[in-house]
Amino acid sequence: MDVNVAIKEQGEDVKKALAALTGFINESTLLDLATRFSDTYRDLARTSIEHFLVTPVTALPTGKEKGKFLSIDVGGTNLRVGFIELLGELGNGMSTSPSEAQKVPVSKIRRSYDKAWPIEEHLKMDQAEDLFAWIGDCIAEVITDALNDMPVSANVESPFGEELLLGITFSFPMAQTRLSEATLLQLGKGFAITSDLNLGKMLLSGYARHLVELSINGENGHSEATPSSKKRRLSRLPRIRVAAITNDTVATFASLAYAVKAAPNSRVAMGLIVGTGTNATVPMKIDDLHPSKVKELANPDGVETVVINTEWTIRGTDKPLIDLGIKTKWDLELDENCDAPGFQPFEYMTAGRYLGEIVRLVFVDLISNRPGSEALPAVLTTKNAIPTRFLSEIVARANEETLTAQLEKRYVPASAQTFWTPARVKLIRDIAYAVQQRSSALIAAASVGLLDCVHDIRIDRPGQHAKTNGNGAPHEDREVEELVVAYAGGTISQYPEWLGTCQGWIETLVKKGSRANASKRVVLKEALDGGIIGAGVLAGMTDDIA
Repeated sequence: MDVNVAIKEQGEDVKKALAALTGFINESTLLDLATRFSDTYRDLARTSIEHFLVTPVTALPTGKEKGKFLSIDVGGTNLRVGFIELLGELGNGMSTSPSEAQKVPVSKIRRSYDKAWPIEEHLKMDQAEDLFAWIGDCIAEVITDALNDMPVSANVESPFGEELLLGITFSFPMAQTRLSEATLLQLGKGFAITSDLNLGKMLLSGYARHLVELSINGENGHSEATPSSKKRRLSRLPRIRVAAITNDTVATFASLAYAVKAAPNSRVAMGLIVGTGTNATVPMKIDDLHPSKVKELANPDGVETVVINTEWTIRGTDKPLIDLGIKTKWDLELDENCDAPGFQPFEYMTAGRYLGEIVRLVFVDLISNRPGSEALPAVLTTKNAIPTRFLSEIVARANEETLTAQLEKRYVPASAQTFWTPARVKLIRDIAYAVQQRSSALIAAASVGLLDCVHDIRIDRPGQHAKTNGNGAPHEDREVEELVVAYAGGTISQYPEWLGTCQGWIETLVKKGSRANASKRVVLKEALDGGIIGAGVLAGMTDDIA
């Protein structure tokens, strides 16, 4: 459904509300927004110490890395733990194009004993020790499963060797000077845990209680050896050593960069997360960064480029949205009443944790001004009453009859009169569609702006034109360079139309940005389970990264 069609079919107040959410979604305004994002990012990279954080990743995977690693991915919603085995180059020695990327992980990457757990709200609010003790329990559970499946052999003492190498993806801001060490900064995403924690030490401490070795032999439990006695393989869990710690966008970037061996006309240029939260990562020249950040590198004189965790949602990144008047009163209300007011204003407008709340605020605002508002379901007056998953799985997909039944079940009217009339069912669907379209368009503009910031594509400023000769000349017969944006996250991958809308606007803005982009194509490619795979890939790169 076209947003403009939805606006025409509603009353004046609804028209104004939908226009407030989507009125900026056009080529001219989005290109202006992308340009302003680029300028803002360039300025923050040079002046801010809380944005554009350097990581210890100063080299990209070659695709030849091999080994078996334990990998964990701590997100805003779920924890995943599993084993990642890197198999190196494909047997035929051929390079792999991005179009074949979906087939490659099966051949180049083996995964086993994957498990996932939801991170309960009390773990987000409790002491940090409680969260990491729980993570340690989950790690021990996966290792135990693997040990149970191993055939008994003479090497029962340490079937994994002396220690397991661990790769960690942690979906929150962190400061790093070494790949194996990280200090947590302010978390966000509903976590109230104190920052400035040593992440590696906390994880090892949480797992340490599982390292008590038992010596149970034979069926009678005595310790003396007999010819028929066998030491139980569960008697000893291995030590683990942190080999790599990274952010989820860096992990996503690394996972696809490993799976897709770079070709002359294709490379992974950016990592993008749009799930519970949103973030992006890109390689940048160290000369474009705040001078203090260079000191955080282990060998600053030996590198020119470093992978950057942009933290593109933290305060200050919403300046272009403010300047162009794109923020609505509902965005301001959500920001004011969220867990961390003012902390991640761009995320509050685009990411899965918040889209449902925006829909609720708009819907309640509109209904409250209409006859019959006394029947408004009481639950809809409470914060976060509409989960984004409900929008993507039911509101965006179900037919009118099914949607009405689901709304009546979840949001019972405050009085006996009918509340979920066809008009109100349509209203909530139209609002949800507008919020989704806005999220996709905003991320598209930010992505194009970021790629311009790092000079992968170009946006011409007023009075500036693409060169028509020399190195910058666009040639019709020139081979197109494919810039791959490795993406992951439930919002971008599971919300209907989100991905297609974002890709469409990226293509439009790149084309409209400059004639110099005639030989460029920016393509969104899914890095399936990039968080957990990327952690394993970086663990396998330990020897290659300073």
